[in-house]
Amino acid sequence: MSISIQTNVASLNAQYYISQNQNFQNTAIQQLSSGYKINSSADDPAGLAVANQYAGEITQLTQGVQNASDGISTLQIADGGLSNISQILGRLQTLASESASGTFQGNRTTVNNEYQGLLTEINRQAANIGLNTGGVNNTNLTVYTGGGSTQANSQVTVDLSGANNAVDTTALGIGTTSVAGGGTGISSNTVNLNNTATTFLAGTSQTFTFHANTGSGNQDLSIVVAGGSSGLSGTQVISNLNNQLQAYGITASAGSTGALQFGGSTAFTVATTAAGSGAITASGTAVNSANNSINLAAPAVGVGTPETFTVQNAGASYAISLSATTGDNQTDALASLNQQLAGSGIYAVKDTTGNAITLQSSSTFSVNETALAGAGTGAFSALGAQTVTAASNTASNTGNALAALTLLTAAIGNLGLVQGQVGAGENKLNYATNLAQSQITNVSAAESGVRDADVAAAAANLTKAQVLQQTSLAALSQANSAPQSVLALLKNF
Repeated sequence: MSISIQTNVASLNAQYYISQNQNFQNTAIQQLSSGYKINSSADDPAGLAVANQYAGEITQLTQGVQNASDGISTLQIADGGLSNISQILGRLQTLASESASGTFQGNRTTVNNEYQGLLTEINRQAANIGLNTGGVNNTNLTVYTGGGSTQANSQVTVDLSGANNAVDTTALGIGTTSVAGGGTGISSNTVNLNNTATTFLAGTSQTFTFHANTGSGNQDLSIVVAGGSSGLSGTQVISNLNNQLQAYGITASAGSTGALQFGGSTAFTVATTAAGSGAITASGTAVNSANNSINLAAPAVGVGTPETFTVQNAGASYAISLSATTGDNQTDALASLNQQLAGSGIYAVKDTTGNAITLQSSSTFSVNETALAGAGTGAFSALGAQTVTAASNTASNTGNALAALTLLTAAIGNLGLVQGQVGAGENKLNYATNLAQSQITNVSAAESGVRDADVAAAAANLTKAQVLQQTSLAALSQANSAPQSVLALLKNF
């Protein structure tokens, strides 16, 4: 190798390695300072791409855990509200059971006032927890938790949609229930006796004409309610009527709208006169709808073939015959019918006009015309089965409450189903949270393996780089001094 003072190859080599060792040392210091072995794209492009993918998954999962926590909180709020509504339904059952007793001596209107107030409270609370019909939570709730291979697998669904998952009174089927005493209302009457600001029958009176049969014969009752000079409150009107009707097994009350109604198992019809400030503003009529009933024409059977028909109930069959003697007029027909139906629980009473007849019974019965009157006019104009009007379940004192109890039982069952959906949703979100947290841990470990610095190795590399840097500098010093040896060759010149 030739000796040159123009190009110091050894010095150039030393300078190169000083630069390399300086970079090596800087890399080790950067890794120790940042904690990452990948600090720029140039460090490991493929590794950085993988690490960034892991970091994105961790970000999604972390927010997914928060989303699930928010979802659980929402469902817990709803769950608490559902528990409260369950307690209210229990109180409604208590009130309905109280009113459903035939021996209840209290005021059913007072009981119903509390009942209606609690129905309103159920609606308010259902709206507050978003589970009223169409409420914010009465929908298919979707919570994004992340961590899935597809969008669908990254979401948890809690289906609270539809009427079956709403808990307002309409959805529960109890919105129109009542525990007020039932009864038969007068046709076309809209007067509200519960309006305490109104005075009734001031300076006038109103007559109620009842045709009744309590089992001891037909009775025509003329019930007069007089308001005097100062008039009566709605409560006083009802009290006045009950004082006069109690001996006949007929009760007066105000219905859910405050309208006057009459109840009881007694067979009766009623008609009332008009009164400008009366409990009924216009004349009207009613047939006790708590009983099964059928209307008969005013009979006027003439001489000839008697009219015959069969009346049957669960107990027996009764063959009825109306002849020119027993069916020639209303009075004779009433007496004959009640005699032939004695012990059946079926009673014949005058209709609302006082001219024709109705058959009434608290139990179901059927009527079948077997022979038309040979002369004159019979009770029925056609052979065969006759139409019997079924009793209304809500027309008795306990009918509304009994109907309410049936619906409340169903409502409690429906509420339980919603509670089950909410509880299952809470559990699903808890399980989803556990999975997401596990995924965060494992994905973080995977990211760490790709990106995090090995501190021990980086420290060893720093020490190595520092030693190499020192040796490189020493070698450079030696390399820089080597050309001076050329001067020894020039001393003799």
